[in-house]
Amino acid sequence: MNRFFSFVSGALLGAVVGATLALLLTPTSGDDLLARIEDRTSYIREEVRKAAASRRAELESQLADLRKPRQA
Repeated sequence: MNRFFSFVSGALLGAVVGATLALLLTPTSGDDLLARIEDRTSYIREEVRKAAASRRAELESQLADLRKPRQA
């Protein structure tokens, strides 16, 4: 169990250091980078919403089909 926590803490520390270095060493300004990140995040969020709505409609259709009385 101790090895697991060591691995997780090392992975988290590595992610924080990597993200910090990426932000510091990017060729664009911080405002430009932040705007790009926000745009990408909103795009991904919208795509997830569309996929969820599509999947929900599909599942509701399947549920309606299952609820129909069977004909002999």
